[in-house]
Amino acid sequence: MDSQTIVAPMTPAGVSAVAAIRVSGSKVREVVRLLFGESAIKNLKPREAKLATARDYRTMVGEDRATALVIDSLLYIFFEGPNSYTGEDVLELYPHGNPIIVRELIQVIKSVDGVRLAEPGEYTRRAFLNGRMDLVQAESVADVIHSANRDELKNAHRLLGGALSKKVKTLTELVMDISARLELDVDFSEEEADPDYATWGVKISAIRESVESILKSFKGKAAVSRLPLAVLYGAPNAGKSSLVNALLGEDRILVSNIPGTTRDFVEVRLFLDGGEIRLVDTAGIADKATDALDALSMEKSKEILAEADMKILVVDGSLDENCASCHPENGAAQPDIVVISKSDLLDERRETRDERGESIRISSKTGEGLAELKRAMNAALFKKMENSEDLWITSEREKTCLEEALAGIDRALNLIRTNPAVELLAFEMQLVRRSLQSITGEISSEDVLQQIFAGFCIGK
Repeated sequence: MDSQTIVAPMTPAGVSAVAAIRVSGSKVREVVRLLFGESAIKNLKPREAKLATARDYRTMVGEDRATALVIDSLLYIFFEGPNSYTGEDVLELYPHGNPIIVRELIQVIKSVDGVRLAEPGEYTRRAFLNGRMDLVQAESVADVIHSANRDELKNAHRLLGGALSKKVKTLTELVMDISARLELDVDFSEEEADPDYATWGVKISAIRESVESILKSFKGKAAVSRLPLAVLYGAPNAGKSSLVNALLGEDRILVSNIPGTTRDFVEVRLFLDGGEIRLVDTAGIADKATDALDALSMEKSKEILAEADMKILVVDGSLDENCASCHPENGAAQPDIVVISKSDLLDERRETRDERGESIRISSKTGEGLAELKRAMNAALFKKMENSEDLWITSEREKTCLEEALAGIDRALNLIRTNPAVELLAFEMQLVRRSLQSITGEISSEDVLQQIFAGFCIGK
C-alpha cells in the first residue's frame, strides 16, 4: 500500500456554509501540529470535535506564533487508526465553505513532507486494503452516494452493511467444505470406499440455486439510475406550464394566457417522497396545427409521450368542452391520470370524473389538489418492492463473478451425471470457490481495484 498521507475535499467545489476536508495517513499528527500548533498535539483526543483557529505557521515571524497567517476558525475531529474510515489515522476539517479557505488549507497540508492530493476513490480503497470493508461494501459506497430514489438508497445501505457479503461468505464456506471433502477423497482414494456422488449432487445443486437467485437480482446501473419520466400533455393553454411551476414551488417555466406559448417540451426535476423524477411540460396538442412550427411542436410532444413512464393529461376545467385531439383515438396517448386544471374557476356542481382515467382537480393558483397529485405520481412511479427484504446487485463485476461460479457449478453437476471423477470435481469446485471469493475481494488483482475505484469521486 502507498505509505503517503493523502488529502482531499469531501464536499463539491463552490461556495457553501461549511466545507469538509479529509486527511488520512501517518502524517496526520504533523498536519495537526502545522495547522493548530504544538498544544493541539498534546491535547489530541480521538473522536472529539474541537473548535480552533487554523494558521499557516510557515508564515510566522520568528518565534511569535501570533504573527502566523490566519486561515480560518473551524471544527476538526481526529480519528485514530485502525478505528477510522480508512483504518489509518484520519483528520477531518470543517471550515467555512469559501473556496479560498479550502484551497489554502489543502496547500498548507500538502506542504508537509509525504502528503499529497488523494486520487479518486483512494480513501475507500485504503479502507478495503486495511480490512475495514470488503469489495462489495466498497463498491456500494458509490451506490449510496448516487442512489436516485429511496428503494435504491435502502438497497445500497444493505449492501454497505454486508447483507450480500454474508450471503456470499456462507456460500463460499459451503463450497470450501465440499472441496475439502472432495480433495480428501482424492488423497485417500485407494484407502477409502467410492465417494457418495448422489450426496455431492444434492449439496452442489442447493448452492447453484442460491447463486442463481443472487444473479437473477442483478439490475444494471443504467436501468437503476434512470429517473422515472412523467409527461404533462393536453390542449394549448390548458394550464400545463402553470402546473409545473406550482409543483416545483417556483416560476421555472414561462406562463402566458396566449395559447401556444410553449413551443418545445421543457424538462425539469421534481422531488417526490420516493425520489427524484423527470417532469416534462409539452407543447399543446390542438385539433389542427396553425403552422409548420406548431405541427412540429405537437409531433415532438407525441414523441416524448411515447417514452413516458406516466402520462398526465391536463384538461382546462374552466371550459365546458374537452380537447378532442387529446383522446387516444385521435393520436395522443392514453392518460394514466387526468388533471382538471383551474379548479378555482370550476363550478362546484360540475362532475370532475373523466372517462379517460382517474381525475384530480387542481388549482395552480390556490394549491388545491397538488398534494393529491404528488401522492398519485409517487405511488405510480415508485412502486413498493414485493419483498422489502430482497436486495439486488448493480455491479457488472459481481455479476461476472457469479456467472463464472454458476458455470463451474454446472460443469461439476454435469461431471456427476456423466463422468464422476473426483479429481475433476475437486478442480471445478476450486474454481467456483475462487469466483465467489473474488466477489468480496478475498482474491483480487490490482487491475480490478484500479477499475473499481477510478470511478469514485475525489474525497471518497
